[in-house]
Amino acid sequence: MRISSVGTALPPHRYSQSEVADALLNRWQNKLPEPRLLTRLHANCGVDFRHFVLPLESYPALVGFNATNDVWITNAVELGQACITRALSPLGLTPADVSAIFFASVTGIASPTVDARLINLMPFPTSVKRTPIFGLGCVAGAAGISRASDYVRAFPDQVALLLSVELCSLTWQDGDQSIANLISCGLFGDGAAAVVITGDDAKLPASTVAAGPRILATRSTFYRNTEYVMGWDIGDTGFTIVLSPDVPKVVIENLRGDVESFVAANGIGLGDVASWIFHSGGPKVLEAVESSLDLPKDALAASWKSLREVGNLSAASVLMVLADTLESQPGEPGTYSILAAMGPGFCLELVLLQW
Repeated sequence: MRISSVGTALPPHRYSQSEVADALLNRWQNKLPEPRLLTRLHANCGVDFRHFVLPLESYPALVGFNATNDVWITNAVELGQACITRALSPLGLTPADVSAIFFASVTGIASPTVDARLINLMPFPTSVKRTPIFGLGCVAGAAGISRASDYVRAFPDQVALLLSVELCSLTWQDGDQSIANLISCGLFGDGAAAVVITGDDAKLPASTVAAGPRILATRSTFYRNTEYVMGWDIGDTGFTIVLSPDVPKVVIENLRGDVESFVAANGIGLGDVASWIFHSGGPKVLEAVESSLDLPKDALAASWKSLREVGNLSAASVLMVLADTLESQPGEPGTYSILAAMGPGFCLELVLLQW
């Protein structure tokens, strides 16, 4: 099994962090007891720029879940189509070559799901198997790779596609000026990514070289009684963030032991992992990962870079980091990487890769 390609897509409206903070200060000027708190929180998010599906001035007109979800559907389809094409084209493949689609998002709801709408727009086979994934949040990018690899392990002559579209700007809540929502509005952005996972016997065009890493193993870990750590409360106005300050604590207490157990089960140690492809959860999360695993400061450079340039894209974040790794810093032949993300549940997903 191999990660053969990654394609990404970002919406056209790009703003600096200060522009976003100023827009929210203007929008919520009569609701914030201490306006400087928003500015301070946004400045500490580790984010320089973000992309949004709408111009900043258009968001106040979105009232209620209906309006925001309609925008989510339209833009999720558009961005999904773009990144699928960018993932398949370098391999000489088309949607007709895909046997299974895994679609992950936690920022909107549709039935038929976005993957079904894309089948009507792109030449996927009518026999394509669909697995929509909702509710996994930030962990879904890594979990989606795991589930797609399970599929091609069972059907090694086939090609699976993972698509994640997260439009976090559509979850902003005018009636919530909690610390969690202020941080969320400063941290999360919009974007999409598609990953092509090929089985060992999948037939690629003769001119194609699948240079991505092999997927050696995966592991899912669920932490009981941690529902309060992260997620959404979903109501009439849409998605209200649940974000506990305990997230870094959960990372510190659990990550190292879980990673050590995972790599040991595959015959290697932590020192054998040459690179880390980690979800860009935020400064405190990345610092907790570095501390827990005793990593050198530059070990998560790609994750920090993604956080600065596009913010936290929920499920799509780790896939953005993966795309950058494939393009700019692939591993030396034979070396190992860990791809990882954590999310609502609270849970951890680990993927062991070899270049």
